[in-house]
This record gives sequence, C-alpha cells and structure tokens, in this order.
Amino acid sequence: MQFASIRIITDDLDRMTAFYERVTGTTASRPAPVFAEVVTGGLVLALASPATVAMLASDAPIAQSNGSVVVEFLVDDVDAAFDALQADLDDVVLPPTTMPWGNRSTLFRDPDGNLVNLFSRPAA
Repeated sequence: MQFASIRIITDDLDRMTAFYERVTGTTASRPAPVFAEVVTGGLVLALASPATVAMLASDAPIAQSNGSVVVEFLVDDVDAAFDALQADLDDVVLPPTTMPWGNRSTLFRDPDGNLVNLFSRPAA
C-alpha cells in the first residue's frame, strides 16, 4: 500500500487552489475541472469539488465542516513564511510562536476554515 493524498472537499475549488498554491509556493496540477493536486515534499494535497464524492450521497464529506484535521507543512523559517503570507490570511489562529516542545509554529485557517500549521523543528 502506498499513501496517495489527503483530499479536501471544497465548494470553491479555484479559491482553495490559489490559497494552497500561495502557501506552498507551487503550482497545482488540474487534471479535471473539479480536481486539483498540490504536490510538495513528496506528498499530495488534493482539492476537489463535491461532485467528486457525490456518488456517496449522504455519506459524502461536506465542505467547510472539518473540525479534526490540521494540514501541516514543515518550513525552514516560520517567521519568514508567515511574513510572506500574512497579508493573504483572513484568520490567524496563532502567530509565530515557539511551542513548549521546541517547534516554532504558526496556525491559520484556509478559506474553508481548515487549520493550517507551518512549523519548523528546533535547531540541533
């Protein structure tokens, strides 16, 4: 078995794709109008419209309803990454902060309200 991706269902695919392109500094691939993939660090963040899961009917994931997942990106410099993104962020949950375990983190919400964590590990 090989891990393939984490998929976020969104009602505004273009907005979410642009947001994650900005966060990661990469260009998403768009193999279909209802689907995008942001590939970074060897992992894939898939973004998709509800049409991609419609066949699941009442069991389909619901856009903007996540309350248990944090999308995390390891960065070299949290403060620099935050400074570069700050003007585009609508909901900063935690400005750059050194956590009790040593990581430096900043948390904010994407356009659908999902938590995003940019973090760096302490220097050796």
